[in-house]
Amino acid sequence: MKRVLPLFFLLGSVLAGTQSCRRDATEAQTPEDCLVKASARNGEIIPGEFIVTYRAEATQPGGTLARLVDVTSAVLTENQLASTAVESRFDGAVPGFVAHLSETQAAQLQQDSRIQSVEPDRIVSMCGCLEVAEPRNLTWSVRKTGYGNGLNFSKKTAWVIDTGIDLDHPDLAVDQSRSRSFITGQTSADDENGHGTHVAGVIGALNNKQGIVGIASGVKLVALKVLDQEGEGRLSSTVQAVAHVVQNGQPGDVVNLSLGGDGISQALERQIKAAADAGILFAVAAGNESEPARTHSPARFNHPNVFTVSAVDSTDTFASFSNYGNDVVDVAAYGVRIASTYRGGRYAILSGTSMAAPHVAGLLLIRGKNLPTRGTARNDPDGVADPIARE
Repeated sequence: MKRVLPLFFLLGSVLAGTQSCRRDATEAQTPEDCLVKASARNGEIIPGEFIVTYRAEATQPGGTLARLVDVTSAVLTENQLASTAVESRFDGAVPGFVAHLSETQAAQLQQDSRIQSVEPDRIVSMCGCLEVAEPRNLTWSVRKTGYGNGLNFSKKTAWVIDTGIDLDHPDLAVDQSRSRSFITGQTSADDENGHGTHVAGVIGALNNKQGIVGIASGVKLVALKVLDQEGEGRLSSTVQAVAHVVQNGQPGDVVNLSLGGDGISQALERQIKAAADAGILFAVAAGNESEPARTHSPARFNHPNVFTVSAVDSTDTFASFSNYGNDVVDVAAYGVRIASTYRGGRYAILSGTSMAAPHVAGLLLIRGKNLPTRGTARNDPDGVADPIARE
């Protein structure tokens, strides 16, 4: 996401104590206020960059990284490709690699019987502006959604695939040992944008008598950084992050994907399926384009353990920016003027399906896949009202 309104960003930091930042979150305002919009480059193909995935039988037996290296070496040699073409590898249930190739080389690889797919790498982004907020111990959206007592979630894990998380935010329990960056040249999962930290707070901000309380407060938050300071990243980074969860997650863990691309990615959807088949649960933002969610990955992916989330406001009215479609959208959740944690130890108000998804992630940590719903979204544009995720 390209940074917008930089002057407001600076003034918001200075004037956090003014009346303009103390307005109640339910105050009538346009849903687009502080909307986290996708980058103008969202879905743009990265020239010469491709995501290559293997067929399941190609890397057997074992599926280990060592086996993957051997198979990749053979594939490159037999297709007369230099080893330097490979930029990174991912292993697990659906292994593969990211490579710099010409269109001719990509087409040639697609004909190899060991290769499942070769697809162009693309730009993905957050699913804006910033309004710095005063912390409120129990926000309206968490209160209306339902929340735990903060004592039962310390052994559970929420994997936040996003811009990273503010690693030393006093209101978040970030598992730094398991957090990592999938952005080339960046080793730290620390959040330089704020979006991932906001998502993380909705899921699990601590019940520590300061700041805010998350829905599954105290859950171990793992930051998997795939988006940069501008809120942009490569599709291949997201594929690798989900593959990492497949390798390191446990049944009952929850992954939050408040991001997406313009278009469909089989590589990403295969990784999500592998994780979901293993009992890992997903909360996925439907997107903010005011159009059918079925045209976007990962929002369009259907699976019993994957929940695509549209957005409603505090009156249960469907947000005008939210993507829709009961063919892929499972539930709605609160996503308009949501207060949560932010980078630099601060708090902020943002809107978007990016904010709706972590409400569902928190409930999944509490209730598992038997997600509670109550009531339906008003004015759902597809004519079939989405059930609202809440206790």
